[in-house]
Amino acid sequence: MKLKIKKGDMVKVIAGDDKGKVAKVLSVLPKTSQVIVEGCKIAKKAIKPSDNNPKGGFISKEMPMDISNVKKAEEK
Repeated sequence: MKLKIKKGDMVKVIAGDDKGKVAKVLSVLPKTSQVIVEGCKIAKKAIKPSDNNPKGGFISKEMPMDISNVKKAEEK
């Protein structure tokens, strides 16, 4: 299936918790028909302690959403 949305495109979220947001596509996952959109579908992920982060803790990360939940934003 050919995807019309590419990395760097401005899209509008049309379904889900972030409905109505306009943001940039960070990456496209064509095998699963998903996209990662900047600032949308944020999840808290636990990280183990490491050399870079000796305490461990939580980070906020954008998770993939289905490509059918976004559409290209209209250009003005």
